[in-house]
Amino acid sequence: MDIEETPDEMADDRSMFLRILRKAVDVRRPEVGALLLGFIYYFLILSSYYVIRPVRDDIGAANGMDNLPWMFTGTLITMFVANALFSSLVARYSRRRFIAIAYRFFIFNLLAFFVLMKFSVGSQAWLGIIFFAWTSVFNLFILSVFWTFMVDLFTSSQSKRLFGFISVGGSLGAIAGAATTSFLVQKIGILNLLLISAVLLEVSVWIARRFPVPTASSDVETQRTQRNEKPIGGGIWDGILHNLKSPYLLGIAGYMLLYSITSTFLYFQQVDIAAKAFTNRAARTAFFAQIDLVVNILTILAQIFLTGRLLKWLGVGLTLAILPTLSLIGFATLGAIPTMTAFVVFLTLRRAGNFAFARPGRETLFTVLSREDKYKAKNFTDTVMYRSGDQAGAWLTKFMSALGMSGIAFVGVPLCAAWLAVSIWLGKKQSQKTAENSLEAQATPQLSVTTT
Repeated sequence: MDIEETPDEMADDRSMFLRILRKAVDVRRPEVGALLLGFIYYFLILSSYYVIRPVRDDIGAANGMDNLPWMFTGTLITMFVANALFSSLVARYSRRRFIAIAYRFFIFNLLAFFVLMKFSVGSQAWLGIIFFAWTSVFNLFILSVFWTFMVDLFTSSQSKRLFGFISVGGSLGAIAGAATTSFLVQKIGILNLLLISAVLLEVSVWIARRFPVPTASSDVETQRTQRNEKPIGGGIWDGILHNLKSPYLLGIAGYMLLYSITSTFLYFQQVDIAAKAFTNRAARTAFFAQIDLVVNILTILAQIFLTGRLLKWLGVGLTLAILPTLSLIGFATLGAIPTMTAFVVFLTLRRAGNFAFARPGRETLFTVLSREDKYKAKNFTDTVMYRSGDQAGAWLTKFMSALGMSGIAFVGVPLCAAWLAVSIWLGKKQSQKTAENSLEAQATPQLSVTTT
């Protein structure tokens, strides 16, 4: 016979769970629901992407180094169009509504690619190129929408405590997605991976629609929540215009641009190495998935034991500076020792460092902005500026291909030095804006009392 738990026993169970959870993350009781759903939400969307990421990398390798700059150009053009469409959704619909619309648009795309790839006759090279560009847009948009939602819900102080743990969910999702592809691609074929990705993304839509507000309930918080669920309004080009007017937003865009350029340098070398090392496409796809798996195992270890602590101990600026410092050392080493082993080690550590330190720190930068800038300016930076860096890096690599791996690596050194300087400056500005917002929040209730 089943014995039902009493309310006191259930309360004790919840208290025990909270104590265990607090050993991993500095969470308050009203934040637990949002923290755990954020963890699951991030798990799902990164699983969805990492299931098909090796497919994109294989297409890039199959088309060769010469075609990659043109493929990145197509991606950038597509990104401009997608950013304008997203801004129009933000202006017209509530945040939970436009998130669902955006994600289901990508689900429809996945199903359309499945049908086209399955039933198209003749060469599919053109379809592969379109899928490469689309996947690059898909990746940035689903991540940008997720993190924009998080920085809109969580405050700056909450982000420093909780974003590291939420990021663990993404790393586990990336591991699950990469492992799924690595284990299944040669059994079920590349095409069926698209269906797995679509299902994972649909589940994330249901979570976003039911996501709680991570604060204690009060009349003030209830009013704020109701206000934040209304459409943001504004124009579709506000994200671009606000970036041009704000030194802080320009600094974030510069950080993203330098990260993206140097990432593209490494990506082209990865594609070239894989194309020469593997002739079988399924084996090459499995190789890319295995790299993703190692990267995300390292990432999750860093996120569990280091990310939250470093954000609290070092602050945003120094945490942001970890990745450019690592990259500066890595490019200098690669320039002096241009071997495949050195390259794979550097690539693995850099990608793990991005997910473990740079991403949570970068998202914290946006918590001090207005809601319109969180959705529009942030999305422009996360998508268009990122792909602009890809574009610059792609064509620079093409022009510098004669220099070889070591020559391109030495070009990356001064870029990383500039990136490091931007990181420190952004950390100082974020602290200033946090203090200014705190003073405004304290002054607002006093002002309402005196004017009543």
